[in-house]
Amino acid sequence: MSEMSDWLRENRIDEVECLVADISGIARGKIVPTQRFIAGLSDRGLRVPEAIFLQTVTGDFVAGVSDVIWESNRDIFMQPDPSSIRMVPWYPDPVAQIICDVNFLDGKPVPFAPRAVLRNVLAQYEKRNLKPVVAPELEFYLIKKNLDPDYPLEPAAGLSGRQETGRQAYGIEAANEFDPVIEDIYDYCEGSGIDVETMAHEAGAAQMEINFNHGDPMDLADQVFLFKRTVRQAALKHDMYATFMARPHQFQPGSSMHIHQSVLDARTGKNIFATEKGKHSKKLHHYIGGLQRYVNAAMPLFAPNVNSYRRITPYSDAPINTHWGIDNRTVGLRVPDSKPAAYRVENRVAGADANPYLAIAGTLACGLLGLKDKLEPTRPIEGDAYRLAFNLPRHLEDSLSKLNYAKPLKLVLGEQFVKLLAEVKTYESDLYQRVISSWERENLLLNV
Repeated sequence: MSEMSDWLRENRIDEVECLVADISGIARGKIVPTQRFIAGLSDRGLRVPEAIFLQTVTGDFVAGVSDVIWESNRDIFMQPDPSSIRMVPWYPDPVAQIICDVNFLDGKPVPFAPRAVLRNVLAQYEKRNLKPVVAPELEFYLIKKNLDPDYPLEPAAGLSGRQETGRQAYGIEAANEFDPVIEDIYDYCEGSGIDVETMAHEAGAAQMEINFNHGDPMDLADQVFLFKRTVRQAALKHDMYATFMARPHQFQPGSSMHIHQSVLDARTGKNIFATEKGKHSKKLHHYIGGLQRYVNAAMPLFAPNVNSYRRITPYSDAPINTHWGIDNRTVGLRVPDSKPAAYRVENRVAGADANPYLAIAGTLACGLLGLKDKLEPTRPIEGDAYRLAFNLPRHLEDSLSKLNYAKPLKLVLGEQFVKLLAEVKTYESDLYQRVISSWERENLLLNV
């Protein structure tokens, strides 16, 4: 903590943004003057109400009595993680941002905080002398500013002043259209220690994808969490929005958060997915077996919003089932063609709208259950997996029901967290059901 205080003084930081990811992955917390921040480290002065984890994506608090949050809405205190401190690169004056864990006043961690959920899953790997490694790929759209939510979204215009109409997957000239905002994204990432690797234009109009270098799951979750606000700020600088909605456009593909994952033996550093002869190991198959069995139940972590399920449709660059295959992008679980040291599984189910802590925790939890129970996968799929049955949940309520009945997964994730997640997401679903859509007004008003 003394080193952190020295860093703040050396960089002449005026304010510190203390960030906590809520259930939806939205940054909550406090902005405090530097001296107050330093004082708060010793007297537990950085406090927030426990009910921030009962906030929905709309900002509403879940109505009624919670089975998890105390009725008194007690204080919890933010414990800044020194390893996460970074500059906020888009402010003219020196401002720092730091990600915080949250503890009860008796010092015990809040078990349903998303960062704590991921830490709990990682601890279960550690007990087995295993170390997961992940590499997320995150898609997003650049869109024209939209001040009326009843009006459909439009692609942002690039340097030419024209909006894209066709699909330009991997198009260099199409990506160059947005060079100014992309350059600012890279500059902001460098200024705040976000380790992004490559960028490409994706299949949608003004849709981009950024790949992250592989590494520690908690560090990568922190980076994705910060990356989302970084991209939004870079887009605003250029008078446009950046959105991580799972499917913002009716006739365009959705945005995903593909999660590449491998597991190392913590004692040797070797990838357990490879045999000594460089073949796929039984542990790789068991890991895939765990994903196949539990991905449906983990869908509230991969597809947490009502809009999430609009992305999961046939022939839309999103999977519709939990089949797996070698270097096959039509399946939900892809094993890329790679060298043995890099053998990994790519979970293609999660959307860009997912909370990165929960999406990574969910996929690692499914794989861990496969390793523990030595679950066998189905045979790998060759060819088009879209020709096979659609077996992923189609609605948020369906996925919440599946999670409720998946006791092994609930135990790995933490039963208090699962209860809280169900409370928040069920309430969000209820709020959504009150909305009358333009489709209903157009087609039902005078016809039924």
